[in-house]
Amino acid sequence: MTTSNGATPSIREALPEDAADVALVHVLSWRAAYRDLLPGPYLASLDPEERASRLARAGLTAPDRPTVLLATEPNGRVVAFSCLRAWPDEEPAEAEAAGATDVARTAGAVGTAGASRAFDPVSTAELAALYALPEAWGTGVGRSLLAASTEVLVTAGFRTAALWVLAGNTRGRRFYEAAGWRPDGTAVREVTGGRELEELRYRRALFG
Repeated sequence: MTTSNGATPSIREALPEDAADVALVHVLSWRAAYRDLLPGPYLASLDPEERASRLARAGLTAPDRPTVLLATEPNGRVVAFSCLRAWPDEEPAEAEAAGATDVARTAGAVGTAGASRAFDPVSTAELAALYALPEAWGTGVGRSLLAASTEVLVTAGFRTAALWVLAGNTRGRRFYEAAGWRPDGTAVREVTGGRELEELRYRRALFG
């Protein structure tokens, strides 16, 4: 499993100074992955600098921040990131108001979105995001990052994990299904960029 330049990726936890790199991966991933799902003007309006500013202020520095893992090339360049947290107990609007959405609530290249009170946050984690630069797609970087993310959740004591993925994100759904995730029958509809999209909840056991 290699990065776009053929090197094996390193995986580490994000630091506040990584905000700009995380934001760039986030935006470029959205623009490539959702060009057929979201309006072009909306995708073009996504601003890496504005997103990085929010991450630096809260998403990577707040005491209750989620865990953000990075996949990097040998030169330190960030090519992918994931975001992990206990299953949130707030509704989506409450998460928005609390600023919890900077990293954790949105659907990216193989990304996830949504929030619900359906699970016990003590035993169930949320894979709240997994994004990779388009040039890293198909290189195995995403698989490596997903495996590392799962290991972190197991070490933290979670027994199950869930995520949200856009119903129209065929590539993302195949990616998760290949790793053992399955839809659990729950779906929500949310408006992004003025377009209503369906999101499906996927789940997997972390033990057994």
